[in-house]
Parts: sequence; structure tokens; C-alpha cells
Amino acid sequence: MSDNRKLNAFSLAVLLVSGHYGLGFLLGTAEKSFTLGAAGSLYAVSVGLGTIAVLALAKFYWNKVEQIWTLLGNRYGKRVKILLGFMSWLSLIGIESVQLISGAFILKVLGVSVLPSMLVLAILFAIASLLPVEKAGFLFRGLLILNFLAMLYGLWVLHGLPVYLRSPLEFIGSLKQVNPPDLVGIPLCTILLVLVDMKYQQFFVQAKDVRNLYQGCILAAIVLLLLAFLPSSVVIAAQNAGILPAGIQGKETLPFILSWIGGGVDNPLGIGLMMSLIVPALGVGSSILRMQTKTVLDFHILPASNLNRLLITTGNAFLALIVALRGGEIVNLIVYFYAAYVAAVFVSFVAYLLAETERYIFSKTSVMLSLLMGSMSAASVLIFNLINSNAAVFGSVELNIMVMGILFSLLGLLVGQVIEKYFPASKIKEEIEGNG
Repeated sequence: MSDNRKLNAFSLAVLLVSGHYGLGFLLGTAEKSFTLGAAGSLYAVSVGLGTIAVLALAKFYWNKVEQIWTLLGNRYGKRVKILLGFMSWLSLIGIESVQLISGAFILKVLGVSVLPSMLVLAILFAIASLLPVEKAGFLFRGLLILNFLAMLYGLWVLHGLPVYLRSPLEFIGSLKQVNPPDLVGIPLCTILLVLVDMKYQQFFVQAKDVRNLYQGCILAAIVLLLLAFLPSSVVIAAQNAGILPAGIQGKETLPFILSWIGGGVDNPLGIGLMMSLIVPALGVGSSILRMQTKTVLDFHILPASNLNRLLITTGNAFLALIVALRGGEIVNLIVYFYAAYVAAVFVSFVAYLLAETERYIFSKTSVMLSLLMGSMSAASVLIFNLINSNAAVFGSVELNIMVMGILFSLLGLLVGQVIEKYFPASKIKEEIEGNG
């Protein structure tokens, strides 16, 4: 592993930032800012705060090397690993649907209808995921950098630099516009997701040493917090300048502004700047489908044949399309699926950390039951609220998912301990633990 530990602080920070600076971050923040002003940066700021919080676990991930599902699977059995993999797969459906929605609304600015766009993009994502294009990541990141430079130029053209400089203070004051449950739910599930998501862990293990690891995290957090206010400032500056047409939707604002900066959709530069968004959507969308297919095949339920890869990829793309066709705000969709993963995994991961530090050791049965009950409840509440978003008992869907998932996870942990203590040789215990 030492041969792969070559990243200095700057290189690590670049990779950490690229892990979250995508279309959900950009278009989701812009969409929220269209109605909430500076408070629309709440999700993006939460990502930055999560990157600070993950400092507490960065050294642990660096030392352990393996991903969460492998660590917990090795300690608690194969079924735990499969359940964690399932919840990871489920969360990726939401992120894939965000790419479809983002891409469709970028194309809408060019005059293409949303529904056909989503269908065509889903097909393109699926085809691209089956091609050996993993090394094209540098191109997609390069286009996002171009987009970042275009937004900076847009701020200058729209006389929005003072808006950006004031945005941190205005952000705090404007939070009163946010629905209180969302003010709790969005930061909570985003920060916790950063702690347990493996998006960062794959880069942590490549840091040269612990010093570069910590410095890279801090630098990435600073950059993400600076970037958090960029989309919202561009949207606010555009509103102040009066360039946004009547009836425009929040998801369209950033693509429209970029096309305006480039001279409009009839100008090659305007189209090029919009393509700097749509091409990364293709890259991220195909990459997510590739990860989902690998996750399903890693269950070893189906042989890894080309036909099965095609069928799995098609099924994953279809599920993402269904979620995307439901619509809704981009940030909300992201945090709903984040919340499901966090609610399912968090209690089991804490149990693992307690065992690692020898503070308390929960039985294999307890952790398995905790993960099973947490996953089932979180997934069920997620699906129910996607069908009926008005059924948010705690005021926000993400809080619904997290509260129910974590409560059932804790209940499973408690029931597992009772089974272990009072029925150590029961058939229930054998059934829960299985062969793993």
C-alpha cells in the first residue's frame, strides 16, 4: 500500500474537492438560491463543514485502508457486507437521478423538452458505463474547472463580486427563510454522510503521511466553503441585473446565465459553456452506473457475464429514470438518499468503532440485526416519501428517513443483545448470523 501513498496535501485537496464539486453542488445550490437567496448555499456549506468534521476519522481511514463494508464484513460477516453494499447501491440511484435531472434542464435552455432529454440521457449514461472510459475523468474535471472560471467571469460581468464578498454574512442572516426541519435535516445528513461515505476514503488512503492527510482535508474544506457561495452569488447577481427571463425554473438559472455570458444559445461560446456542464454529467452518470453494476456483481449472486452487466446496467438506469421523472428539487433529492444511507449505516459503524477502541463490543447478532432493521426501515421510508412527499412527520423527508432508520437500528442493536444474552443457542440467532 505504501507504493500508492504518493499524494501531497494539495493533490489530496484537489481530489477531495472534485468528489463533491459536481452538478448537484452547482445546479442544486443555484436552484435553492433562486428562491432563498444566500441561504440556498446551505447544502454546499454543509459539504464543507463535513470535510472539516471528517478530520476526526481521516487517520482511522488512512490506517485501515479497506472500505467500510469490507471492515464491517470482516468483523461481522458476509451478510453485513452485502447489506452495506445494497444501501450504497440504493444511494447511488438518487445521485444518478440528479445527473439526469441536471442534464435535462441544461438541455432545456437549448430548447429541448425535459422528458425526452431524460430518456436519451439515461440511454447514453448506460452505454457510456459499458465502455472503457474510466480514464476520461480528467476531461470531466477540466470542464468543471472551465465552468468555475466562467462563473467567476460572470460575477465580474454582472458586477457581482461585492455580492460574493458579502455572501457569508448574508448567508447567516438569510437562514431564517429556510424551513426549520430542513435547517436541521440538510446539514445533519450531509455532514454525517461525509463521515461514512467512501467517496473521500479512496483518496485518504493515498496520502503520503498523516500530516499531508490533515493538511489536505483542511485545504479542501476551505476551498469547498469558498465555492459554496459561488453559484448562489451568480444567481443573485443575475437577479439584480434583471437578465433572468420570466417563468424560468430554478434548475435552469445557472445554465441560462452561462449561455448569456457566452452570448446566448445561438453563439458557439454560449453553447460551449453549457456543454462544460452537460459533458461532466455524462461522465459522472456513467461512472455511477459502473459503480452500481460492480456493487451488484460483488454480491456474487449473478455471474459476471456481459449479458448480466447489460441487464444490471439497464435496470439501474431505469430505476434512476423513474426517480428523475418524479421531479423535485435537486438538493432535496440528494439529501433524501444521503439520509437513507446514513440512517442504515451509522449505528453499525459506531458499534464497530466502539469495538475497535475496546470500549464496548456488540455481538455479531446485534450488529447484523441493527443493520438489517435500519436498512429496511430507511429504504421503506425513502420509497414511501418519494411516492408521497407530503407525509413528512418530522417536517422534512430527510429527517423522517434518518429518525426512523436510526431508531430501528438502535432497536435492532438492543434486540440483538437480548438474543445473545438470553437465547445464545437459539435458531433465531443462527438465522440472523447465517453463514457469514
